[in-house]
Amino acid sequence: MALTQTMTTSFKVELPQAVHNLLSDTIQMALYTAEATLNADTTVYTTDNEVVGVGYTAGGILLTNATVLAANNVAYISFDNPVFNAALTARGALIYNVTQAGKSIAVLDFGADKTSTTTFTVTLPANSSTSALLRIA
Repeated sequence: MALTQTMTTSFKVELPQAVHNLLSDTIQMALYTAEATLNADTTVYTTDNEVVGVGYTAGGILLTNATVLAANNVAYISFDNPVFNAALTARGALIYNVTQAGKSIAVLDFGADKTSTTTFTVTLPANSSTSALLRIA
């Protein structure tokens, strides 16, 4: 079992098919334990090894304020840092599109278990063509 940080292959295929609209669709982030198997082959949201914690709701939370920009021949997308008001331990996350039947977008690997007792914030990388979480070159 492993988490591999990546933009999922299905998302890459679905982009030119106009399946996803990151500015108007409902995009969420769900958190997972180290026992989860999420990688480039993940196609949809799953509850398998999703975090369970006080205050955490299965399916995670809405990602807000999507921003799509371009620079240096790279399109990049970012969201506000998601804040889970929950006591939990998570190893990674799945970003997925609720509007499109839970289709996957990206897998995050936190590198180690991260624990919170009240508030769990996922700090996303700076929104730039070289560091944004989602970049299309």
